[in-house]
Amino acid sequence: MRVDLHGPPQTMLATLYAKALDADLPNPILGDRYAKEVVERIEYDWTKTSITARNSASVTTRSAHFDIWARQFLDAHPSAVVLHVGCGLDGRYFRLRPSPLVEWYDVDYPGVAELRARLYPAAPHCHVIAASVTDPAWLAEIPNERPALMIAEGLTMYLCEQDGIALLQRVVDHFEYGELQFDAFNRTGIKSQWMNAVVRRSGSKLSWGIDRPGEILQAVHGTRLLSWMRWFESDTVARLPRVYHVMGKVMSLVPAVANMAQYHRYAFGRPDREGSGPGSC
Repeated sequence: MRVDLHGPPQTMLATLYAKALDADLPNPILGDRYAKEVVERIEYDWTKTSITARNSASVTTRSAHFDIWARQFLDAHPSAVVLHVGCGLDGRYFRLRPSPLVEWYDVDYPGVAELRARLYPAAPHCHVIAASVTDPAWLAEIPNERPALMIAEGLTMYLCEQDGIALLQRVVDHFEYGELQFDAFNRTGIKSQWMNAVVRRSGSKLSWGIDRPGEILQAVHGTRLLSWMRWFESDTVARLPRVYHVMGKVMSLVPAVANMAQYHRYAFGRPDREGSGPGSC
């Protein structure tokens, strides 16, 4: 199957390829066999992604981290609604295998949604929504009587700040309670995007930088911080070679550099109904 993508959608091929390479490692981070099978069905020059087995961990540790947070929420709320926004070709639904009571929505551009439908098997409680995540219309169609989890991995930096804040606020306003889980770059990370080979080769442009969680708490009304950490503070990084730990210690000496890649987790709605899994406050 030939794939021709440009801009932000093209970057999803890089993250998919990283997961496919990881699946063949002796000690994989994700062990995502679906990613491996999907890559084998796509006709593409994968060298364009700049991803190799050596640097694939930069993607897979992040995905593994959000898998952990998502599992914590779903363990506490086995009949939740999950909004996987900017899902790309990630097979998180198939990795997590949530309860059949969960209604899962993968949301991405129409072209991406069509590609997902051709590459992944249909599942009765996994719905693919063909829409821009910034379009308010798709969320209005989602039932709002359940607790909700919004996962946005590798998305916020591609949005402008106004659109990103509006998306988060719409989710908070639409559901009675739930969580927002996403990663972000700080403003230094946005300014140094020319160093990011995946972004540069796709012709994409990063826009929204978040320096501290206080910016989200102030802009998105009704949110409460559960967890905020730098990428090298995640437990998933503990499984990597020592060089990554040394890199994290060096980066931690300069806050602007240490905070370039961050993981954010917020609750909203009724505090008496929140989960209390590890990583929550």
